[in-house]
Amino acid sequence: MRYAQGGGLTDTERAAREDIRLQAVIRFEGRETNREVASCLRVSERSVERWRRAWREHGEAGVLSQGSPGWSRLSETQIVGLERELERGPLVHGWSDQRWTLARIKTLIGQPFHVSYTVEGTWRLLKRHGWSWQQPARRVIERDDDAVEVRKKETWPRVRAPRRSAGPGSCSRTRPGSR
Repeated sequence: MRYAQGGGLTDTERAAREDIRLQAVIRFEGRETNREVASCLRVSERSVERWRRAWREHGEAGVLSQGSPGWSRLSETQIVGLERELERGPLVHGWSDQRWTLARIKTLIGQPFHVSYTVEGTWRLLKRHGWSWQQPARRVIERDDDAVEVRKKETWPRVRAPRRSAGPGSCSRTRPGSR
């Protein structure tokens, strides 16, 4: 199951979902059909099918929560060590500029800690520990804010012509010979 903005279930929400699965187990033992269980618990039949299969194969333990899938593979001591290395900067670690990228941090995690993360997993790890992306606060010296505003108001509307409405005389979106 995927959740918006990289979120997931809290421990309380996970426990509530687990309670629903345990109620389903009681109904499985009462020989109710998947449709009846789904209707009664207000879940999809497909979920009930998965739960029933897990229950048949592993018993009640098969429907219990596996816990959060996002637990860090680094210990708290390793996280502190990673933060210390990040604060030392990229130059110390052999990169030619002062930018930390997710790929560089991924490599940094892999070398001393022997733990492999994906780039996305690296971002989640950093975000979970209070790190955030940053962008430069400075602007180029040559920037002319007045010229930018003129371009937005005068040039951009001409470049970005409005879409034509689908009225009489407009092109048909059907393929030739598809009638």
